[in-house]
Amino acid sequence: MKYGTGASDEIGYDLTQYGARRVLVVTDPQVAATGWPRRIADGITGYGIETEIFDGVHVEPTDVSMQKAVDFARGTGPYDAFVAVGGGSSIDTAKAANLLTSNDGDLMDYVNAPVGGGRAPDRPLKPLVAVPTTTGTGSESTTVCVLDVLSLRVKSGISHLRLRPTLAVVDPRLTVSQPAGVTAASGMDILCHAAESYTAKPYTEFDRKRPEQRVPYCGANPLADMFAEQSLRLLSWALPAAVRDGSDLKAREAMALAATFAGLGFGNAGVHIPHANAYPIAGQVRDFHPDGYPGDEPMVPHGMAVSLTAPAAFRFTFDAAPDRHRQVARLLAPGFEWSGDAAGHLPAVLVDLMRKIGIPDGIGAVGYTESDVDSLVEGTLKQQRLLATAPREASKEDLAGILRDSVSLW
Repeated sequence: MKYGTGASDEIGYDLTQYGARRVLVVTDPQVAATGWPRRIADGITGYGIETEIFDGVHVEPTDVSMQKAVDFARGTGPYDAFVAVGGGSSIDTAKAANLLTSNDGDLMDYVNAPVGGGRAPDRPLKPLVAVPTTTGTGSESTTVCVLDVLSLRVKSGISHLRLRPTLAVVDPRLTVSQPAGVTAASGMDILCHAAESYTAKPYTEFDRKRPEQRVPYCGANPLADMFAEQSLRLLSWALPAAVRDGSDLKAREAMALAATFAGLGFGNAGVHIPHANAYPIAGQVRDFHPDGYPGDEPMVPHGMAVSLTAPAAFRFTFDAAPDRHRQVARLLAPGFEWSGDAAGHLPAVLVDLMRKIGIPDGIGAVGYTESDVDSLVEGTLKQQRLLATAPREASKEDLAGILRDSVSLW
């Protein structure tokens, strides 16, 4: 990883170290309008490398939008490296384009089972340089890409070690234009990455695997803990500060670091119930449109969707690891006074923060009622890869209870 103000100016040199001669820059129209992708492409060209820009990434990508990127890359290629400039949507789309121009098959062949075929790539991918412009997904350091499967109205993903970007270039200058609403939602995504990986089922409780059976998410472990704790410390002050004043470069730098640390943590340990719930919450949206996001399409941004059931989910998982839940609360809000039951401490900290930064009041505020709970549970149960990492096994009835408790949070 390269981190620091001005780091994106060196991508051309970095690509020469991989022997790249022809590169596809992947971005979305809003990020393209800031001029950063063109500036980065021009910098790459300065090192004698031919560049092409694909600026058709869909915010919250779908199987259809990813296929368009794959078709573009196949039609204008071959490329021997990819550069993703944008949020998780651009980085995830670049991962898919890289995968399907380096390996045979269709997109759904590689989507996680049971939604897709769960196929593993046979061949190595090309070098991918990820340049995040939002601070949330941690996609620059993870082995997954996330997408909506439109025909099934469900969010799923592709997960394999070969999807991890070759190099992450984190330049805080690129995040300054991020609207407050996007900062809040993506900040909650960082927070949940760190908190869920820290409270995940310990790696010692999984059966030992052979090398070819290893999965990216292996459970809470000392290495992932280190990254999660540092991410939560940074978020404790930087998240409200960055939402309050987007030009606060010190807060933006801390958020960029927090996102990367959390990505390194959850990309190793995994996430669990809040993320599993988020997939149907985002996938079954009807007419909610969040502040700060482009276009007229209804959407519940990923980070927002994750956060809406986090308080109830962490109350449910508390008994599996009380000390770890208390530690997350202390790291996030060292001065927060709580006199209620121990299981309610972390949920109270989360609700307090969510109110301060403008996150909606539960899944009811984004259009769901208790009558939707059965459908949402059905979608959550499709995320077995994530539920397997939960510190406490969640039955269908348990998940329904968490979702009902999340209709309104305050």
